[in-house]
Amino acid sequence: MKRIIATALLCAIPLGQVLADNHGNQARVENSKAVVKEFFGKLKGELEAAMKQGGPINAIEVCNRVAPGIAKELSDKHGMDVARTSLKTRNPDNAPDAWETAVLKKFEERKAAGENPDSIAFGEVVETDGKKEFRFMKAIIMPPEDKMPCLKCHGSNIDPAIAAKLDALYPKDMARGYKAGDVRGAFTLRQPM
Repeated sequence: MKRIIATALLCAIPLGQVLADNHGNQARVENSKAVVKEFFGKLKGELEAAMKQGGPINAIEVCNRVAPGIAKELSDKHGMDVARTSLKTRNPDNAPDAWETAVLKKFEERKAAGENPDSIAFGEVVETDGKKEFRFMKAIIMPPEDKMPCLKCHGSNIDPAIAAKLDALYPKDMARGYKAGDVRGAFTLRQPM
């Protein structure tokens, strides 16, 4: 089952060094980083255009409609499931599975231990129901407000009009209360082997 995304603003995340598994899958890691970069680039362009046309409220609407299509397009193009997830989801359809939950918790530990947040990623081969797949996650870190306006929709001080739009589109939204530097969630990729 392809999981699609439908969360609001995607924040800038440079792709840094990744913790690769010990199964000789560096090519898969590099490919996964490229897919994350492609996903980020497409969605960022759409969100920037929406912000210029109508501010955060317009960007929320565009992200709600466009982001799932970008995820599906990239999933089909690259033969893998491409999505985003978080411990605090905006859309419950994007809730992490057990593997993703464990990795997200490790991301929090790695950040707390002082690792550069921009380099937090992980990839490994896992076996599920007798089938091997390569799984990869790259942390999404909340940037400062002066770099990108992500906190307008994910922060603690959300304008009432923005909050109303979020409530209308995402009635089970938990993706609020973040501050700059927090682990917002992660890009998550699954590729059959």
